[in-house]
Amino acid sequence: MISLQTSTEAPAGGSVLDLLAQTSGFALIVLLLLLAFSVFSWAIIFRKWLAFRHIGQKNRDFVTFFRKTARLSEVSSTCDHYRGTPLAGIFSAGYQELNAQIQSMKTQNPGHPVLAERNVVGIQRALQRASAVELSMLEKSMSWLATTGSVTPFIGLFGTVVGIISAFRGLGLEKTASIQAVAPGIADALIATAAGLLAAIPAVIAYNQFISKIKIIASEMDDFASEFLNLVERSFS
Repeated sequence: MISLQTSTEAPAGGSVLDLLAQTSGFALIVLLLLLAFSVFSWAIIFRKWLAFRHIGQKNRDFVTFFRKTARLSEVSSTCDHYRGTPLAGIFSAGYQELNAQIQSMKTQNPGHPVLAERNVVGIQRALQRASAVELSMLEKSMSWLATTGSVTPFIGLFGTVVGIISAFRGLGLEKTASIQAVAPGIADALIATAAGLLAAIPAVIAYNQFISKIKIIASEMDDFASEFLNLVERSFS
């Protein structure tokens, strides 16, 4: 039977650092693993935040320039300024395919090129391939955030369960059991759960926010591809 004895002395090892200093080897391994997940997740969060911030501004500027410029060649010459943005990548792929189609038609029939339906379909496929590539780049490292958000709570829980088992096993070996004997082991074990939650919560929040931004950018890519095709059809049909 565990007796609830009280003491007027200040508890030893009350700070987090003192608790970490008293943790077992297995608990330290769990905490280091959770720390690695957390560090990598925060690095991805920071990098993605900067990337999406850059993409949002550059995409708006590129669309404005595209709509104001009458010649596609002028837009192509400025794509280097908007490098790294999805819309510039989609435009470059579509423009290269358009030039290839025009050169092919000029070889067969010199004069003013007129795009047939199959030529427009080829340009559309090039735009779709470019959109898929750009979307893959946007989704890069997102799986790590999803993994961190789903796995780290269970890693922390596993560390807690093992720590509590160890604490009660040690308690069973004591001749006289008291709350003071079992409390440090339980506190040690619960640190793993807290660390798992601290690693998971930011990763889940960031993942949901970034997925929402990716959906918005994907919609913008679809709209721009349609706008590019409409311009091509009006100019070369």
